[in-house]
Amino acid sequence: MTERVPILRIGDILLVSIQVDLEDETVMNLQEDLAEQIVARSARGVVIDITAVEIVDSFVGRMLATIASISRLLDAETVVVGMRPAVAITLVELGLSLGGVRTALDLEKGLALLQRSVRRTDLR
Repeated sequence: MTERVPILRIGDILLVSIQVDLEDETVMNLQEDLAEQIVARSARGVVIDITAVEIVDSFVGRMLATIASISRLLDAETVVVGMRPAVAITLVELGLSLGGVRTALDLEKGLALLQRSVRRTDLR
């Protein structure tokens, strides 16, 4: 059985902490689970914590961009946090800019970024 990545709720923000190696099936399940949770919980933001991810390939990079696109279509903003320098270098070397994906150094900064963004949206 494929491992599933847990999705936690913090107010109107969903937290995805990736602690396992991302196999293709795990990623596909995460995309489906996250889309369902965004709708079910009326989430306004998603934080993807990749602190435990040591190695990325083009598939993982595209997955992060795809999850951000899905979230945006469902009216939730995505922030990726905890990216290691080696991961950032690898993504750049692979030519993956992760367009549209906001990043923050750690979970605290990522949550603050999303909360500010959600407040600005609410004021409009």
